[in-house]
Amino acid sequence: MANVDRVSVHGGHSGQYCCHAQDDLAAVVAEYARQGFKWVGLTEHMAASARYLPAEERRAGLGAEAVWERFAGYFAEARRLQAAYADRLELFVAFETEAYSGCLAEVEAMVERFAPQYLVGSVHHVNDVPFDASEQDYRRAVAEAGGTAALYCDYFDLQLQLIEALRPAVVGHFDLVRVHDADYLNTLRQPEVWRRAERNMKRIAALDLIVDFNVRALAKGQPEPYVAAPLLRLAKSLGVRVAPGDDSHGVATVGLGLDRGIARLVEFGFSTDWPRPC
Repeated sequence: MANVDRVSVHGGHSGQYCCHAQDDLAAVVAEYARQGFKWVGLTEHMAASARYLPAEERRAGLGAEAVWERFAGYFAEARRLQAAYADRLELFVAFETEAYSGCLAEVEAMVERFAPQYLVGSVHHVNDVPFDASEQDYRRAVAEAGGTAALYCDYFDLQLQLIEALRPAVVGHFDLVRVHDADYLNTLRQPEVWRRAERNMKRIAALDLIVDFNVRALAKGQPEPYVAAPLLRLAKSLGVRVAPGDDSHGVATVGLGLDRGIARLVEFGFSTDWPRPC
């Protein structure tokens, strides 16, 4: 949209540091600069412990030590790029959390070691089952939780634990739990689900955190970004700060869906004076 700053509070991943993404981080940052972004938060995934290494990392022959070394390399390269682009693109060096068992202590150790400028607090596991990589994974998580509504309840309970423990500047893709639920609007209406989502959004408002309006959902075939319309209306009514995130996974997805996302935020009455994460 004309005269609206292009920003990404959840700048996503590169193939250099994430096996389900593409391209080197330098190429991704160059594309952000080419598209005229005002600022971008670089938000690579945290280094997962051995038990929770993603399947694609295992297929690539990476163990926990190698993933940790790669994560350290990410911070070095991100800070190099931050300095190199200082006169044309403001970069923040951050990372995205997980929420599996034992994760919070791992995040705290990484914060102490690498001193990121902020955290994106995200949940990709519920009951220690990864749920968003495939529909098969999702069905397994639903079975473990005892039903779709129960999965949502567990997800929002875990999200609140993460928020309270880490106080991340940005809450990532607030309703990612709907990723493989075609009937998500009806699921969100279930009283036990809505009560938890509303509770979390109120806590985010009280702590003055930022909600990531994550447009990668559109690239993945979702009908709307994360956050879904009923929750977006709730966020607006509570005065929650919201900023767009493209959650890019390579050069081809930099800025993909961003204009649609910004237009939706304007439609819902949000200011385009985007809140900065730090």
